Amino acid sequence: MTAESDHDLTREPVATHEPSPRSGSIALVLLVAAGLVAVAVGLMTLGRVQAQPYILGILAVLAMVGLFNLFAFAAGIIRFADRSLDDPVVGRIADHGFDGLAVTDPRGHVVYSNAAYLTLTGASGPQDVRPVERVFIGNPDVSEAVFRLLKAAREGKRQQEEVRISGQDGSQGRWLRMRVRPLGTGKREAKYAVWSIADITRDRERQEDVFQELQHAIEYLDHAPCGFFSVNPAGELAYVNATLANWLDYDLAEIGSGGLKLTDIVSGDGASLLTSIVAVPGEVKTEVFDIDLRMRTGKTMPVRLYHKLAFGADGAPGPSRTLVISRARDERSDPDRAAEVRFMRFFDHTPMAIATVDRAGNVVRSNARYAKLGQALGLDSASKSIFRAVNSRDRHLLIAAINQAAEGQADVAPVEVALEGPRERWGQFFVTPVDAAENEAEAAIVHMLETTERRALENQINQSQKMETVGQLAGGIAHDFNNVLSAIMMANDFLLNAHKPTDPSFQDIMQIKQNATRAATLVRQLLAFSRRQTLRPQVLDLGDALSDLAMLLRRLIGEKVKHETIHGRDLWPVKVDVSQFEQVIVNLAVNARDAMPDGGKLIIRTANVTADEAARLAYKGMPAADYVRIEVADTGTGIPADIRDKIFEPFFSTKEVGKGTGLGLSTVYGIVKQTGGFIYVDSAPGQGTSFHIFLPRHHAEPEAQVEQPAAAVSATNGAGKDAAAAEAKPRTDLTGQGTILLVEDEEGLRALNARGLRSRGYTVVEAENGVDAMEVLEEQSGAIDLVVSDVVMPEMDGPTLLKAMREKKPDIKFIFVSGYAEDAFEKSLPEGQQFDFLPKPFTLSQLVAAVKETMAKQG
Repeated sequence: MTAESDHDLTREPVATHEPSPRSGSIALVLLVAAGLVAVAVGLMTLGRVQAQPYILGILAVLAMVGLFNLFAFAAGIIRFADRSLDDPVVGRIADHGFDGLAVTDPRGHVVYSNAAYLTLTGASGPQDVRPVERVFIGNPDVSEAVFRLLKAAREGKRQQEEVRISGQDGSQGRWLRMRVRPLGTGKREAKYAVWSIADITRDRERQEDVFQELQHAIEYLDHAPCGFFSVNPAGELAYVNATLANWLDYDLAEIGSGGLKLTDIVSGDGASLLTSIVAVPGEVKTEVFDIDLRMRTGKTMPVRLYHKLAFGADGAPGPSRTLVISRARDERSDPDRAAEVRFMRFFDHTPMAIATVDRAGNVVRSNARYAKLGQALGLDSASKSIFRAVNSRDRHLLIAAINQAAEGQADVAPVEVALEGPRERWGQFFVTPVDAAENEAEAAIVHMLETTERRALENQINQSQKMETVGQLAGGIAHDFNNVLSAIMMANDFLLNAHKPTDPSFQDIMQIKQNATRAATLVRQLLAFSRRQTLRPQVLDLGDALSDLAMLLRRLIGEKVKHETIHGRDLWPVKVDVSQFEQVIVNLAVNARDAMPDGGKLIIRTANVTADEAARLAYKGMPAADYVRIEVADTGTGIPADIRDKIFEPFFSTKEVGKGTGLGLSTVYGIVKQTGGFIYVDSAPGQGTSFHIFLPRHHAEPEAQVEQPAAAVSATNGAGKDAAAAEAKPRTDLTGQGTILLVEDEEGLRALNARGLRSRGYTVVEAENGVDAMEVLEEQSGAIDLVVSDVVMPEMDGPTLLKAMREKKPDIKFIFVSGYAEDAFEKSLPEGQQFDFLPKPFTLSQLVAAVKETMAKQG
């Protein structure tokens, strides 16, 4: 501040404007009125004629006075007095206020200022008054603030600034608060600005004193011999003192920025104790907890917490105030305290939820695990009834157990019940009595162990065993069925050869053939489920295979369903049976179509899944390895949870009778499993279904390529497709020559097969089992060109027969036929042996094709 503006503030205030005293009075008005009345009375005593000149003269004088006043008012010589200026309250408030007030006109001249303004600006009198900008124009600390105030004054706005005026000769300065505002809202009044200046030095000094006291208080709290922290309702640490941060080896700056949560510094489930306090609106609660805190290094330290929490009127918790006392020293200094600390650590860190209850089931005390369980089940507090943790349908079991303990019964059988909550959870409760003489409030101690995962694992094992049992049963039935169907299909072929299409019986024979083929398809699906079908795996690019299927899928799903295939980049190769893989995709696509009767979207996605990603997926039963994933997702009706675990079972179907065999998904399951892959389903009612298939990545290795007979391959494919379609393909001449040893324990089937081969020009020698076959081989010596043998036979099975014959005749040719898959017996075969395989059931043309192909290429 300049020298001329820094004056003594203790002198008497001098106003630049004093209101004018009142110019008239009631007494003068009354005196004039009395004079006029006296003149009128005097004139009435005169006669009319004598009084007339006097009346005219008086009226002339009054007219002259009135006319003079009108001219004086117009010229501004006379003004009507403003009664508001005569108000002693309004005038004195502005003139004698503590804050300096000044009014400036549009040109910036001061038209009014009170005594405080003169004092604060250093004016010696009304003639020395100056506007604000001229008073502080030479002070660089104030000039920017004054400029902003002037700008606001010119724009008719309000503005406030607080500035510090430096004292002269190094003396302590002072703080001023400057305000500016328009005089009024009218157009003329808005051009006038009202300036206000207040000395706030005392307020600033008081604020600095308070800040210093606060700094001292924080310093005292930070270096107190005990810890302190505060947690907000979101569970974040809002404040931690330096002592506690030092104990836990944390940086105060890291904690203050909201980088830590309560669960980061509390070991185990201890945080659940602090967040499980009963909410009572408007009350403040203080609880004592003995828990372990976790340091940055992972080590723990025992502490006692005095936890204070205030609840609002609506019951919402506010920030907590928690005092932390270290109990680590107690372990060394006081044996009794050390024992208490160890017990509390055991009590809170046990994996079982523990609570003591009274006869009514109300929880008296509980550990941290029980508090966490209560939060997971949606209970508001650990002090509520323990029965609320149990589902209502099983609640009576726990009530009975606690009643037994309350009566003093020592051996109370554990009960396993369903827990309350949004999802299915199970728990096993162990109830033991409490001695009533020691504690009247507590009737029993309840230990609870959650068994949800154990039950899920048991259900999974049971389901797996059930599926395995059903698969074995299905495989056995399929084997016997295949023998029967083989005989039916072979006899049917003879009938077709004996009848022309114009024969009246031809259509009936064709009907038998179609039904036999349909039965063969069902048997093949049973074998797929039992994983006993014959697979011809080959290295396959899934992207190309799915592209080839696109046209077929569009025809299958119809126009209502939109099909989209999303290929992953650089898919790894897999080794699968092409026809079986196509059947998997087709079955899933048909099921998706049926789940979208009103239309929807079918999406097939492929992607590589690394071993790390597979481990993170955590699908049960699937080890961590490299896979190629095929996801088949639809937007259909979804699968209810109660039948989701049954969809892969054979003959299980939700479709109407006659609209499904119930073998579609079981076939998919069997094919995927037999390929070495895994399949999982995600679904919810109304949200669609997604099947996730994981096929193991194929790593190319040098392998000896064994040429497979085309007849055997075609026979395998024919078992997986419609037999009529196989018959429709162009065929070469299947007649041939040679001696065939036919080994089959089913007499009827053996006779039909022998008849069929003889009809094509072959010489057939029959044997009932392996022992008879060896005798035939000895008798015929080198006349046997090919052996067609069943695999499962009494006395000597097929693999044993192969080994025995190769010892006698190493170059003998062999074809195995069986209702089981090739994989079912290949482990019992000698290594390096060459043979062909034809799965049952087969037609006559498939049998003779396999025989001719083997005799031509094997050897």
